[in-house]
Amino acid sequence: MRALILVFAFLMTLPAMAEQIVLGLSKDTVSINTNFDGSEILIFGAVKREERIPDEPRLQVIVTVSGPSERVTVRRKEKRLGIWVNTDAVEVDRAPSFYAISTSTLLGLSLTETEDIRHKVSIPRAIRSVGAPMNITDSESFSEALIRIKMNSGQYQLNEGTVSVDEQTLFRTAIKLPAALTEGDYQTRIFLTRGGEVVSKYETSIFVRKVGMERWLFNLSRENAFLYGLMSLAIAIAAGWAASAVFSVFRR
Repeated sequence: MRALILVFAFLMTLPAMAEQIVLGLSKDTVSINTNFDGSEILIFGAVKREERIPDEPRLQVIVTVSGPSERVTVRRKEKRLGIWVNTDAVEVDRAPSFYAISTSTLLGLSLTETEDIRHKVSIPRAIRSVGAPMNITDSESFSEALIRIKMNSGQYQLNEGTVSVDEQTLFRTAIKLPAALTEGDYQTRIFLTRGGEVVSKYETSIFVRKVGMERWLFNLSRENAFLYGLMSLAIAIAAGWAASAVFSVFRR
């Protein structure tokens, strides 16, 4: 009993976290249907303090949204005899299906390299590639290619300077979600940093779910693949017949 009292007394003497995050989301669920063409999530919050605002270094805010991770095979193409063919391939063990970073200033000024390694904030750190075949000496180029492809399609985003911070207390930003989203939980993290060091962190989730016809087709493909295949074949035959009938009318 005496030991418990001593432990409790010790915890009471520990200083409270100087700055804590109070977060809000415009919505925590995104529904995907046949008309879904993307969405935008407004992320906003405030900083709760027990003490006065430090003058320096200034507060910076980093927001990341990460979709479900997946294994990805990246292949290198080379032109041989006038034909582009796949040559080398590297399997990335874990890559987010979607990853967005929004910052209040340049990411390099908001976070030190050590903190980036610790929290895996930057896009390259969010990707996990354990190893590559022995005959490949430039495995990093495969990860860079994956990042480049994902960024061109809007699946990976680095939005520097898009987080507004008012009086080092209120912050807000908007994350654009593309139309091609993977269903699942999207981990949302908010970091408060000073001088590149993380002083507070908050995590929550945004839920992306298929609804309506999209949900029915998804469940059918998983639960009754044979029926799903027959239905796809019937639709393909009907579409081919309809196209043939239209062309016949134009010929006349």
